[in-house]
This record gives sequence, structure tokens and C-alpha cells, in this order.
Amino acid sequence: MNNEQENKKQIEDLIKSIYEALAKAKIPGKVKDKIRVELDHLKSFTLDARPARFAIVGRRGAGKSSLINAIFGEKRAEIGDVKARTGAGKWHRYQSDAGALEILDTRGLGEADDPEEAFSKGTALEEVQSSIKEKCPDAILFLSKAKEVSARIDEDLAQLLELKKTIQEVHEFDAPIIGVVTQVDELSPKSVDKPPFDHPVKQENIQEAIQVLETKLREAVSNPVKVIPVSAYMEFDNDDIAYDIRWNIDRLLDYLIEQLPNEAQMVLAKLSKIKSVQKKVARRLGKSIAGITGAIGASPIPGPDLPIITGLQTTMIASIALISGQKLGKKSVIEFMGALGVNVATGFVLRQVARQLVKFIPVAGSVISGAIATTGTYALCEAAIAYFIEGKSMKQVKETYDTEFEEKKKEQ
Repeated sequence: MNNEQENKKQIEDLIKSIYEALAKAKIPGKVKDKIRVELDHLKSFTLDARPARFAIVGRRGAGKSSLINAIFGEKRAEIGDVKARTGAGKWHRYQSDAGALEILDTRGLGEADDPEEAFSKGTALEEVQSSIKEKCPDAILFLSKAKEVSARIDEDLAQLLELKKTIQEVHEFDAPIIGVVTQVDELSPKSVDKPPFDHPVKQENIQEAIQVLETKLREAVSNPVKVIPVSAYMEFDNDDIAYDIRWNIDRLLDYLIEQLPNEAQMVLAKLSKIKSVQKKVARRLGKSIAGITGAIGASPIPGPDLPIITGLQTTMIASIALISGQKLGKKSVIEFMGALGVNVATGFVLRQVARQLVKFIPVAGSVISGAIATTGTYALCEAAIAYFIEGKSMKQVKETYDTEFEEKKKEQ
């Protein structure tokens, strides 16, 4: 069993234990329904996790391959500097140790030259439409070079609208379109060529490019479209990054994850290796689970039903570990609990936590209030982020938990 399979087995056992406890719990029906919805969310987020699927369209040189590499933070796609590299519009799986992306790799729309690779359809649009029928994109990224946001873009946008219609007709899905202004480092003044590009004239030119593309996209698809400017330029020495002027990739990923279905969020957050993105996904999960544990605690419920709260909290912790890309196991859980001053026997493994650690969880007791359950879960979320994503010391993790618990308690 590989790490990914082992991780999923741990989570599967945890969720199963919560379902078992829920069936016996003396909790109001409405609360049980909310818990089941949350369990479905957890299941899709973890057990059903899959790579995000993006259709990336734009002219040759718009920076499709560079953007793929920038998202991974490593070399995953070859850059076609001179001639169009991509032939038939088809799905490509870009894989790293942290996860994968599925990209509908297209021949640049409106290209004059034939690509290096063979292609099966007469036009770029027909190629892409064929692939869309095969698999539904989660979103469409429309790339345009910052210096060319007005150049022949009407033709490209007409083709983009056809792609969107094809997705709607074939999959009955209204795919979000995200405009990406690429290569902002090339805008004047060229001397300001490193992030954060904070020169006033540079920023003014970036904003102008955003507004032009935003207006064009809005006119084409008749609904609000998000436009995000980026620099994705990286140079590699073999597989090592030799030069890196990426900018706003974290903002783009942050927005993309918000648009994705549950099952595609975790993999994208994990493979990005961008801590700010991972933390936002973790906090969104923590906020959701905190609301459920608070509802359970507010019932109130007798002691035997507390494993539901414990199971939800532990699944949250395990999910945050997954987001960080770490392998789950007894060592990571024991060290994390130890950082919080929890005395856990070394024989425990993660799949047993939900059933056996109720008395050790900081918020557990014979009867707990909804406010304390919510506060404790928020604090556990922040402590897990500190430990698994930020890599803080055990002492710092304990301080994070204590501080967060006290601050959230004041808010209740």
C-alpha cells in the first residue's frame, strides 16, 4: 500500500467511525442531517479527491506551459519558445510527487503556423471541442499576454464562447472563465522586472491590461469574469529553479480553488506547495467543521456521543495533514497531540483515534457547550496548520492552540 492509499485508508476509517457513532447518537434529527452533509463534504474532499481539470486556451506564446510550471513550482511542461508545440487538443496529466493536474492542452487559437505535434482536426476549436466531450473542465483559463490584450482578441473570444457553449450542452455545466493576464513583467517600465512590480507606472499599466481584458470577456460571455494578472516566468538548470519571478500565482490558485468542486480542491492546494493557499483551504475546512461540532455541543449530548465531535476534529486534523502533503500515521498524530500536552500511548494509530481518544481531546468532557466545542475546533485547526503546514516547533504549536482558544472564547 503506497502513501496515498494508506492516507485514504486512515481517513476512511475515521469517517466510518463517525457514521457508526452517529447512528447511535441521541442527537436531534436536524443536527444529524447537518453532520451527514458535513461528512459527505469530508468524503468528497478526501476520499474522492481527484486532480483539478482546466482548459487553458490562448494564442501561442501566451504562456500556457509557463503557467503549468509556475503552479507546480517545478518543470512539468516544455516551453515552446519559437513554434507552437501543442498539436491535437487533448487532455494531458501533469504529475508531481505532491499531486497532479489535468490540462486540456490546446493549440493556440488563431495560430498561423502548424504545431510541431500532429493534430487530428482541422481547426484548434474543433480539437478542443472533441476533448471537452471526452471530459468536463472544472474551469476555463483564458490567457492573454499583457502587451497583447487588444490584439485580435475578438476572434479568440468568439471561439472561447463556443467552448463554453459546448461544455454547457454536453455536460450541463456552466464552466467559470478566469482571465489571466500573463507576462506582466514585460510591461513598461521594463527595468522594474522583479516582483512585486510596485512601480506606480508599472501598476497602472497592469491595471489597464486587466480592465481591457475584463471588458472584452464580459462582453463575450455576458456575465462577470474574474481577471488576474500574473508573472509565471521561471528558468531551470536541469530540474532546479535557477531564476524565479513568479507573481500572483498564489492569488490565481486561491481563486481557482474557490471555483472548484470539493473533490478537486485538496489536490490543487497540496501540489501548489504555496502555504498561503494551503492555509486558506485548511481554514475553510476548519470553519465548516467548527460549526458542526458547535451544533453537537449545543444539544447538549451525553458523554457516549462525544466520539462524534472527536472524530470530526481528528478527521479535520488528518485532512490538514493531507493538504500539507505529509504522510499520515501514528507518529505524526502522536507528535501533534503531544504538542498540545496530550498523553497518547505510542501504540495508537490514526484510525483508532476517533474511538479511543475522546478523553484526551482538549475540548472533551461529560457534557460540553456549543461555544466550547466551536472554540476548541477552531483552535485545533490553527494548531494543525501551525504544525503540518507551517512546520512550527511543538512549543509554538502549543502556544498557537492556547492563544487561539482564548481569543475565540472571548468572541463567543
